[in-house]
Amino acid sequence: MDIDRFLAVNTPVWDRLTDLCGRADRGLRRLSAAELDELVRLYLRTSAHLSYARTYFTDPALTARLTALVGRANALVYGSRPRSLRAFGRFFTTTFPAAVWDARRAVAISAALLLGPALIVAVWLAHSPRAIDATGSAALRQAYVNHDFASYYRSRPSAEFAAQVQTNNIRVAFLAFAGGIAACVPTIMVLAQNGASLGQAAGLFAAAGRQPEFYGLVLPHGLLELTSVIVAGGAGLRLGWALISPGDRPRAEALAAEGRRAVTIVAGLVVAFLVAGTIEGFVTGSALPTPARVGIGLLAEVGFVLYVVVLGRAAAAAGFTGALGEGEPGGAPGAQPSLTTPSGRPSPLSAG
Repeated sequence: MDIDRFLAVNTPVWDRLTDLCGRADRGLRRLSAAELDELVRLYLRTSAHLSYARTYFTDPALTARLTALVGRANALVYGSRPRSLRAFGRFFTTTFPAAVWDARRAVAISAALLLGPALIVAVWLAHSPRAIDATGSAALRQAYVNHDFASYYRSRPSAEFAAQVQTNNIRVAFLAFAGGIAACVPTIMVLAQNGASLGQAAGLFAAAGRQPEFYGLVLPHGLLELTSVIVAGGAGLRLGWALISPGDRPRAEALAAEGRRAVTIVAGLVVAFLVAGTIEGFVTGSALPTPARVGIGLLAEVGFVLYVVVLGRAAAAAGFTGALGEGEPGGAPGAQPSLTTPSGRPSPLSAG
């Protein structure tokens, strides 16, 4: 659909929503039950129109108009409800997965930047005696493979070790995210360096013929941990790209918009890092059989991926992009409304 037809078809919807918002601004009781239901329906339609316009048109005036209208309607829909618990729940059920899903292409690039160096270094060390010799003396390599690597996971009491790795992982994720502001260069370096370190360890164990032991120690916590670092790196890449190529928006506006999504991602990842750190502290170095430890890591990873994909796709279909404050009154537009009419009966949306 071209922009002229888009405007011709949908302008009456926006005008009607503007009229309802104007009357509701003077008091929701000025609207009948049917008009409140209509307000909710038009709000959802206009949110979808805004998402479509952002994706297919480069018309700042149209985007600004729809953003203002959806934000105004959103404030009316949410204004009369308690917000704290709802906002907290909406962050994890809608805002965070929507932000990760919206950044999925950048996350794929981030994965390549981390896993590519890991694979290259691991294969190189596994097949090159000269490369292996360059990593250190034979005695040091044997100590690392036979003792040091495994003992690291048992070096401290579980709770203390878990807290330590959680803090470190959050720091790495923050560096990967914040580095995007410098044209993506620090983000790329953080991802590549972490990938190379992972590949070096994998290559040393492969050269010694002890790959099962390596994966048995890394996979329980590493699947979720590396996924979280990759997602944080994707947020950093998006942030940096908004600075490099803001499109038809002013650079400051593009950077602010991506910043709201990036902050959402980093805040949500804190929980993932807490889970990964807990697994690393209490499971990785435990006496559990290797299949059980790896199975716990797989369950955590599959759960996280399904959570992001299922809820993220659903949120995107509803018009969410994951910007911080999206769906809050006066914040970024695009929230699932829930409203009761003056008669007390729920709107069609809240009734399912």
